Amino acid sequence: MKHARFLALTAGLLASTSAVAQERFITIGTGGQTGVYFVVGQSICRLVNRDSAETGLKCTAPSTGGSIANINAIKAGDMDMGVAQSDWQYHAYNGSSEYEGNQFEKMRAVFAVHPEPFTVIARKDANINSFDDLKGKRVNVGNPGSGQLATMEVVLDAMDWSMSDFALASELKPAEQAAALGDNKVDAIIYTVGHPNGSIQEAVSTVDANLVPVQGEAIDKLIADNPFYATATIPGGMYAGTDEDVTTFGVKATFVTSADVPEDVVYEVVKAVFDNFDRFKRLHPAFETLKEEEMIKDGLSAPLHPGAEKYYKERGWM
Repeated sequence: MKHARFLALTAGLLASTSAVAQERFITIGTGGQTGVYFVVGQSICRLVNRDSAETGLKCTAPSTGGSIANINAIKAGDMDMGVAQSDWQYHAYNGSSEYEGNQFEKMRAVFAVHPEPFTVIARKDANINSFDDLKGKRVNVGNPGSGQLATMEVVLDAMDWSMSDFALASELKPAEQAAALGDNKVDAIIYTVGHPNGSIQEAVSTVDANLVPVQGEAIDKLIADNPFYATATIPGGMYAGTDEDVTTFGVKATFVTSADVPEDVVYEVVKAVFDNFDRFKRLHPAFETLKEEEMIKDGLSAPLHPGAEKYYKERGWM
């Protein structure tokens, strides 16, 4: 009897050891804590972790510098997956723009998320009603490593401007910029982000501010020349101080990984999101209008990861 109990105990210990051995930890790169990227990563992890007992996957999604920081971390093998603007997915995979000479050929697309308009918010007392009015003003252009700073540089280049055209070009993180606008340390802030956004709502609740349209010939040419850009509209009435629709341009938030991440890992992450799609859509207002058929193709310029492809084929979407 003792012998049987010993064997049962040993078998139990071995079983629990093998269960621990099968645990795999995945890290998702996000963005600033007030931005939608952080919510995307946290939401995906929440859904993945609900099935941890079954899949062995445990997911964390720390705050990071944003798109470019995430892509570089995935390329270096420091992170498994991450959120990135569609333009930086394109440039990294094709070795263009900031990725010239540093191509990330192993980058793989997983799915697209929400649209992200390039958004300019200005203090009312700064009298900024168009992008041209930013010349000579104090502007927060975005933190190093973020997609918004890189996109701002693209816009300046298209308009034949430089950072020196601003009285101040500060590089505050998203979490710091609303307070800077309210404290009159800057006249305007730039944010490439999904809407509605908490940081912008905070900014317009602490100071009279308005959203600024970003349009004109240079922007039209940017959209025409680059498949990852599109005209975007921020609905009027979404934020205090801006009653009319505001026209700008934008990108998509996309979820990316590396070819080095195993097929079954990506498959389980994708399955966790799309098997619980209604739950996912409720996790942030920017997700409310998401459609599965758009998410598996829009803004994706790198090849689909085989794990994602397998799931989409199983669902009959491809």
